[in-house]
Amino acid sequence: MDSSSNEVIRDCPPFFKVYKDGRVERYFVTQPVPAGLDPTTGVQTKDVVISPAVKARIFMPQSTTPGQKLPLLVHYHGGGFSIGSAFDTFTYKVTAPLVKQANIVLVSIDYRLAPEHPLPIAHDDAWVGLQWVASHANGQGPEPWLNDNADPSRVFVAGESAGANIAHFVAVQAGATKLVGLKIRGMLMVHPYFGTREPSDNELDKYVCPTSTEFDNDPIVNPAADPKLNEMACERVIVLVAEEDGFRNRGEAYYETLAKSGWRGKVEFFETKGEGHCFHLVIDNHNTEVLKNKMVDFINKDI
Repeated sequence: MDSSSNEVIRDCPPFFKVYKDGRVERYFVTQPVPAGLDPTTGVQTKDVVISPAVKARIFMPQSTTPGQKLPLLVHYHGGGFSIGSAFDTFTYKVTAPLVKQANIVLVSIDYRLAPEHPLPIAHDDAWVGLQWVASHANGQGPEPWLNDNADPSRVFVAGESAGANIAHFVAVQAGATKLVGLKIRGMLMVHPYFGTREPSDNELDKYVCPTSTEFDNDPIVNPAADPKLNEMACERVIVLVAEEDGFRNRGEAYYETLAKSGWRGKVEFFETKGEGHCFHLVIDNHNTEVLKNKMVDFINKDI
């Protein structure tokens, strides 16, 4: 083998490195959770294929009342647009407790990852996923679990970190295109990632999204630059940040941007003291429980 093929041409810790021969090596590979019934949580899961490129996992309480439609949450995982999946342990740690405690149906959309699939491919995949969910609004969609159990008039979108960025994107798209079939009641933005002006973050953003314009003009990292922002479909938003998160101020800026954008919904802000970015994915403590309960309360407030 040519030793030059092992030359690293792009190193983006803690996400990935790219070799001269085109190989991508991720610093961290998440572990999958098999689909099926989890007797410890009472949550059942099922994997579905939306398109050749887009898949999803559906989460549902084991016990449901026949004929009763439950609120539906559409979820997008985090991971810097480059690691993670809808099927891994981190997604399960976030989603299963919400399904159990809020008594909802949840669909986690699995999008293609950068750098093999540069942005905005992840956003486009996410939008395909939401449109697929909307195809079940009349009870005639391709997936019986959604036809029989999900209420299209009580829909939420959510994501953590980069997934929150994607959730925001699809909510704006839903409003701007007047997506038919779903009434998006709320959006949960957990430790949202919208980039920064730090050189290291800018380099990563430019690499995973080579078509991006400058920070101030790119709606993917700067929602204030989006002329469609005030058309966002959801009625309520909660922005959840962590005090020790390096992206905390970007989350607060997003909250402030929404508040003065002309969007007609209501936006809330909640900060967890003493914790870092997406701490709830890796530790279980009092703050993790408080954050989870805050999310459940936000959903249940509308039910």
